[in-house]
Amino acid sequence: MAAMIGTSKAAKSRAAKKTKVEIVKKSHAVYQRILLKLSGESFQGPQGFGIHGDTIREIAREVKEVHDLGVEVAIMVGGGNIFRGARQKGFEIDRATGDYMGMLATCINALALQDSLEKAGVFTRVLSAINMQQISEPFIRRRAVRHLEKDRVIIFAAGTGNPYFSTDTAAALRGIEIKADVILKATRVDGIYDADPEQVASAKLFEGITYRDVLHQELKVMDTTAISLCMDNGMPIVVFNMGLKGNLLRVVLGERVGSKVTLA
Repeated sequence: MAAMIGTSKAAKSRAAKKTKVEIVKKSHAVYQRILLKLSGESFQGPQGFGIHGDTIREIAREVKEVHDLGVEVAIMVGGGNIFRGARQKGFEIDRATGDYMGMLATCINALALQDSLEKAGVFTRVLSAINMQQISEPFIRRRAVRHLEKDRVIIFAAGTGNPYFSTDTAAALRGIEIKADVILKATRVDGIYDADPEQVASAKLFEGITYRDVLHQELKVMDTTAISLCMDNGMPIVVFNMGLKGNLLRVVLGERVGSKVTLA
């Protein structure tokens, strides 16, 4: 009996220490629950198509780094590295059919990212808007939140499950549903510019901008449906360069990285 009591006290002590460590970790992050939007192009790396092994492992490493701080991480993945829906060049196809094909492409990316994260030691769940019970769980809002509370990374696949809605809009919708603190949109440029910085050398970077200015100036941040949804629900967006190592962590720690979209 004494041994059992001693073991119980030791277990409680370890649990208390773990809780203290988690509190200390979380205190360093300005966001406690994030939704990270990864385009399909984020997975293709230098090869320009498909899934590049080193690139997806680096993404997993950066996500783990943030997750280890105690931050709850949800990820919305695109599928443009595999199929771009009705925008696929040289392939005339019905818009709805093309969008559904694009949703299937996001599922491939979600499974690849899940595999990389779990190999890095991060428990991960894929939640799909289209029912595919052999490979993923269906998206149920309360279940998604519970996974986050249990310290699991969740990956949203298949967008909203409806054609005519982009994965940017899906990211805005899911971010609002799970009550994320912010949507982090990963890109290959340093933030939001008044022109394409890859084509215009004098393009100006906005450190901060309002939703209305993004819509009025027709800036290519997210589609107008996604921006409007975030504006109506006060969901801040940070656009940053995921290609620079450590940038995701810097954003979560509150460093001035990329561009922030807010109400004012």
